[in-house]
Formats: sequence, C-alpha cells, structure tokens
Amino acid sequence: MNAVAIGWDRTVLELKMYFREKEAVFFSFIFPILMLSMFSVIFSEGFGEGDTEGVNAARFFLPGMVAAGVMLTSFQSMALSVAVERDDGTLKRLRSTPMPPVAYFLGKVGLVASTSLAQFALLIAVAKLGFGVQLPSDAGHWVTFIWVFLLGVASGTVLGIAYSSMASSSRSVGAIVIAPTLILQFISGVYFAFTDLPVWLKQVASVFPLKWIAQGMRSVFFPGDWQTQEMAGTWEHGRTALVLAAWLVAGLVVCARTFRWTKRGTT
Repeated sequence: MNAVAIGWDRTVLELKMYFREKEAVFFSFIFPILMLSMFSVIFSEGFGEGDTEGVNAARFFLPGMVAAGVMLTSFQSMALSVAVERDDGTLKRLRSTPMPPVAYFLGKVGLVASTSLAQFALLIAVAKLGFGVQLPSDAGHWVTFIWVFLLGVASGTVLGIAYSSMASSSRSVGAIVIAPTLILQFISGVYFAFTDLPVWLKQVASVFPLKWIAQGMRSVFFPGDWQTQEMAGTWEHGRTALVLAAWLVAGLVVCARTFRWTKRGTT
C-alpha cells in the first residue's frame, strides 16, 4: 500500500512536470488532435455529402489519430522522458532514496493512462462536436475499444521504457525515438488508407503494434462492412489481441533485462 500511495504521488508529480514541457505536450498530446482537425478540414470535400455510411473525413481519420495518440503518449513519451532522466542523474538520485522502485513505474503508468484518456476524450469531442462524426452506439464496439486501448497503452509504455536504454545520451534520444515513430505512423494506416500501401510495406507494418492498434480502432469507428478492405478481409480481433499481448510480454522481458538507473559507464 505504501508503494501504491507513493506511486499516486509520483503520478501527480509526473503530470505536473509533463504539462510544463511545452514541446512534449505539443508533439505527444496536442499533435494528433491538431492533425485530425487539419485533415478533417483539408479533405472534407473528398467525402460525399450523400455517403450512406456516414463516413466523412473526420470519421475516416479518427481511428488513425487515436492509434497515433496512444503511441505518442505511451511509447514516445516514455522513451524520451526515461532516457533524459537517466542521463541527467534523476534516476540515480531516485534509486538512492527510500522510494520503492515500483512506485516510480507506477507513476509513469499513471502519467500515460491519464494523458492517453484525456487525449482520447478531446479527440472524440473534436470529432463529434466539431465535425459531426457518428460514434458507436452499442456496447460491443466500446468493449473492443477498451481492450485495444488498454493493450496498446500497456505495450507502448513498457516498450518505451525498454527502448529508452537504446539512447547513449539525452542528446541522441530524440533522433532514435522520433524517426522510427514517424515512419511507423506513415506505414501503419494512420495518415493514409492502409489499402493504398504496397503489400510488402503492409507486411512490414504488421510486425509492429501500431498497425494493430490502428486496425482495432478502425473496427470500432468504421462501418462493419469496411473490414473487407483489411489485408485479411476481416478485423482480426483475435490476432490483434495476440500481437499486442506478445509485444507487451516482450517489452516486460526486455525491461527486466536492460533497465538501468544510471548512464552507461557509471555505477
């Protein structure tokens, strides 16, 4: 209980520090909301008024922006922040205090959970109130959203913490985190229709979690018959859960083996 209480205090502190970093807030929290708004306006004329399925530009881009938001607030935020805290000695100082190590990770989980939920709420508000997006009205779709969202956030968080060990310093972490994150967004059906990509690129994207998060979100917000446009002609909920769970387990194993409280070459 002591670790949980301290973890809650760490969550509050993490949130305060996060929202003081304007660059981090923009590129991980605001960015998907801004992109959804821009795409919805720019491509509004590409979607007919008489579309019987009710899929306007905002609804078309919403699943991808939700998936990108999950990745940015979990994987990217964790990889960047943990690498910086390791490099500037914050982790070393925390490790020397009586604080249980698990409280630190609970604080990070609390940060990701809070920012991801807040970001999703804003995305839905912009889509619904700003662009009239038709949201799911049955419980089944929202149950699907919940497990895809939770698996996506959980796997992204542990993978981000694990990936932070790749950086040799805080100066290099931006390049090794942001570049692959951006590439994955382009090949995973976030900014473009996944059907428009070459088959070999779809297969590459299928190795990574973001493609499956985006596909899971499409199954929530798109009409049911749109599943025929997926690679397998179906939403593949079982495979989505399996892939995301596998990445979650892999991330936990890598974290346990590679996480360091100090920089390389120091004790």
